[in-house]
Amino acid sequence: MYFAALLARTEDGWKASDTELDDVETLSDLTDLAREISVDEDTVLVYIEQEDAWFGVVRVDGEEDPRIYVSDASAAARSSYGEILLTDEMLGREPGAEDEIAALEELVDLDGTEDGEPERSASAAVDPDDAADPDAVPAGPIGELGVLADLGMSEKELLTLQTDALAEIAEAVGAAEILESVR
Repeated sequence: MYFAALLARTEDGWKASDTELDDVETLSDLTDLAREISVDEDTVLVYIEQEDAWFGVVRVDGEEDPRIYVSDASAAARSSYGEILLTDEMLGREPGAEDEIAALEELVDLDGTEDGEPERSASAAVDPDDAADPDAVPAGPIGELGVLADLGMSEKELLTLQTDALAEIAEAVGAAEILESVR
């Protein structure tokens, strides 16, 4: 079960709304959604959580690139909405590398050998560089820890959030009462 909320800063304070992410397929879609509710290109926070497994905050300031924090990258990677937030840049991958890897895997049989190539024996030496999975997603937090620092939540506070993280974030940025109206 997911919950998503948008907090948009206005000159009169914060405006909150819960939102459905059914039509959101990419980070660009999510950023566009945030910009649509922005007033005068002010800050918009997009909050997404999956039943206390992980949460993510995307901060959109006008036309700047979105800034992202995810509380548990490995848990988010197993989620369709989490995958949207985990960009190649955050994961230290070359952009589009996944597509290239998938194309290369199609050229190789399931046993890891090309057609006509002898299979490796189980006793063959394993190169230590092959043992690490370059596509592995790290466990734990990832992204920009200071994403909320200028709004009242320090990096340390962000890292220690557990359950009901949205309420604590809303409290720190001064949007707790507004958030309760949409929850």
